[in-house]
Amino acid sequence: MNTLTIVLLVILVVLVGVLIALYFFGKKAQKKQEEQQAQIEAAKQTVSMLVIDKKRLRIKESGLPQMVIDQTPKMMRRTKLPIVKAKIGPKISILIADEKIYEQIPVKKEVKADISGLYIVGVRGIRGHLDAPPANVQQKRLKNTRQL
Repeated sequence: MNTLTIVLLVILVVLVGVLIALYFFGKKAQKKQEEQQAQIEAAKQTVSMLVIDKKRLRIKESGLPQMVIDQTPKMMRRTKLPIVKAKIGPKISILIADEKIYEQIPVKKEVKADISGLYIVGVRGIRGHLDAPPANVQQKRLKNTRQL
C-alpha cells in the first residue's frame, strides 16, 4: 500500500470517530436542554412589571447577585447577556431575558411577563399588543451579537 493511502485512511477513521462522538455528545446535550426547559416551564410565573431599562451587559457588570455570577460557567462570564431592569410591585429587580424575546420587550412600558427565577421566558402587553421592532433592527442586533 502506498503511504498516501494509509495516511488518508487514518484521517478518514479519525473523522468518522469524531463524527460519532459529536453525535452522541449532541444527543446528550439535547436531552439536558429539554430537561432544563421542562424545569423552567414548571417554575414559570406570570407577573406584571414595568420595564425600566434593558441592555446587553457582561454578567459581572449586570448587577446580578454574586451567587448567580459564581454559578455561571467561566466561558459564559465573557459573553454579553440581555439584562432587563424592571419594577415588579414595589421592588426593582434585575432579570435575564431570553434571546428570542429580548427584542420584543418595550422600555418604559408595563407588560405581563412569564418569569422563572431570574429568567424572563415570555412577554405580552397589558394594553394591546407589543410593537415588534423592524426586521432590519433585529438582524443588525443579531449580527452584532455574533461578532462578540
